[in-house]
Amino acid sequence: MEKKYGFGIVGAGMIAHVHARAIREIQQAELVGVFSTTPQKRESFAATEECKVFDSLEAMLADPAVDIVCICTPSGAHQDPALACIAAGKHCLIEKPLEVTLEKCDRIIAAADEKGVKVGVIFPSRFYDQAMELKRAMESSKFGDIVLGDAYVKWHRSEAYYKSNAWRGTWELDGGGALMNQGIHSVDLLQWYMGPVKAVQAFRTNRRHKGIAVEDTVVAALEFANGALGNITCSTAIFPGELKRIEINGTVGTAVLQESNITKWEFKEMTAADEVIQDRTKQTGLSHGGGASNPADISFKGHQLQIEDLLHAISTDGTPLVDAREGRKAVEIVLAVYKSAQTGSRVELPLV
Repeated sequence: MEKKYGFGIVGAGMIAHVHARAIREIQQAELVGVFSTTPQKRESFAATEECKVFDSLEAMLADPAVDIVCICTPSGAHQDPALACIAAGKHCLIEKPLEVTLEKCDRIIAAADEKGVKVGVIFPSRFYDQAMELKRAMESSKFGDIVLGDAYVKWHRSEAYYKSNAWRGTWELDGGGALMNQGIHSVDLLQWYMGPVKAVQAFRTNRRHKGIAVEDTVVAALEFANGALGNITCSTAIFPGELKRIEINGTVGTAVLQESNITKWEFKEMTAADEVIQDRTKQTGLSHGGGASNPADISFKGHQLQIEDLLHAISTDGTPLVDAREGRKAVEIVLAVYKSAQTGSRVELPLV
């Protein structure tokens, strides 16, 4: 009989409900319970998701029914629960970003290595079929020499969004603004496709959300280790907001990934398989808005696929597609962008 894995969730906000929905869709998984530092929130979450309430993280970690813990706390509060879970021998699935400093990321990585547990970082955009199709094309050198790799995240967030929780829009717990919170999904995809970033030159500003400490708009020019160039454009100040987009341009081909769909696929020499993909670009529609103007308007499907990948890694003693080391890469790029925007200088990677 196939093992069923028990999940605990730390945090009871909107994204925790996405995790709960994804867990319910997986035959191998069941939601055991939730812990939040706010009693009212954990009670409400447990009633909605029909699971146990834990009144402390220690109580959750002491429950033998909990094999894996999803950490859904604010970004800058991932380290402590992660280290506690790892010390207790529990596997972890941590919401993006892994943490908001490289020092904290590295502590989580080192602890997981020492304890021998699996840690995944939520980047569900990688797991959709067409995102993986583009990855395979990149790996097969289908584009020739890569010329440009660009990421565009032109989103809308209201003032009410930033006022909904005191930690939003703070350096300490949000780790940054539009780029660290919203744009990091596209940063991860872009570096997954393009490979390591060699250097960045960036600018940031606040065009709408004047009451927050962090940026609502950022633009960064990138130099990749493979010789290609690119840019990241990210904002939460734009109305009405657009679906996020990745563009890859090579000497013999171009592709555009919009949210989870390929919307452009054109090569100098088209194969029959390419023409099938190209025909599909004229037919595909999205079932959700991708969070462009509403943070709750996201699908749980990517989370489900990523949880299934983590379960496979646990059962086979393999490595999750997005383990902690992979999750760290996007954080480093974001921090390099912030450093460049702050200093006005070109910043080389890796950061030291």
